[in-house]
Amino acid sequence: WAYLPYSMLMAGPREALQHMMIRKNFGCTHFVVGRDMAGSKSSITGEDYYGAYDAQDFAHSISEELGVQVVPSLNLVYTEEEGYITADKAKELGLKPLKLSGTEFRRKLRAGEDIP
Repeated sequence: WAYLPYSMLMAGPREALQHMMIRKNFGCTHFVVGRDMAGSKSSITGEDYYGAYDAQDFAHSISEELGVQVVPSLNLVYTEEEGYITADKAKELGLKPLKLSGTEFRRKLRAGEDIP
């Protein structure tokens, strides 16, 4: 977005609406909404202000009025048994997602190893 200097405001669902409107004004017909888009936590309690899917739900509720199709970004995880699947499906199947730290990711990348 070099042509649109904009910083995240961490305003949750309202910010999803703002992003949708800005992008529509630039000609976009689809909008990808991530899990916990523009979410923020309380600096006192550490609790999330918004639910993980509040922005996606809100975007869906206004998409027709705005004329923008919402594309939800799924929370994907990697499991040895199934490869990439949604976190919900992994939980449903009782599979343990593999976690990869930034340090381990960089080590694998430098070593030319497969990265799940």
